[in-house]
Order: sequence, then structure tokens, then C-alpha cells
Amino acid sequence: MDKFSDVLQTLDDASHVARIELYHPDGSAAGVIENKPGSQGSVKVYNHLARMYGEISLDAAVEGLSLYAEHTADAENCPGKHPNIDRLLNILEDEQPLSVKIIEI
Repeated sequence: MDKFSDVLQTLDDASHVARIELYHPDGSAAGVIENKPGSQGSVKVYNHLARMYGEISLDAAVEGLSLYAEHTADAENCPGKHPNIDRLLNILEDEQPLSVKIIEI
């Protein structure tokens, strides 16, 4: 299994992203991922998924969970510890995609 730190090196640079806004199908806010220490890896993952899939769909969630590598198992064992991974796990359960708005710096 790849390590998350190694996976991040394979993803496109996301330093131009200030934050990523996520929305439920009804348009209500599903969350915001700020480009700051502690969440920069998630910004890279979600930016990649948005570029590849156009939204956080079921397929995007599956890929995202793979990209999070060792952190996915930790999130499954400790709900709430990794909210950006929890969000992907929720998509596997409810199959409701999230739309993405990338806010650039």
C-alpha cells in the first residue's frame, strides 16, 4: 500500500486553491476545505477528484479513499477524526454526489 505522503507527490499542485466548497444535491453546504496546514493534503485530493470527475461522485469517492491510503482505515476506525475522509465514506453509503466549487487565491 502506498503512503499518503507518497500519493500526494503524484497529484497536481494545488497551491493556487484558497479553499474548496462542497454542496449537497439540494444546494445546501456540505463543507469547506481550507488550504492551510493540516488540510493541504485534502485540498490536493479533492482538487484532483474535482478535475477528474467534475464532482465528488461515487467513483470519485472510491478513488479518493484509495488516495488517502493508510488514513482511510484510521477514519473507518475513528469516525470524526478525519472529516474529509468521512465525507467520502458517506458518499459510499448514500450515493449522493457533492458538487465542488474551487476558490482560487
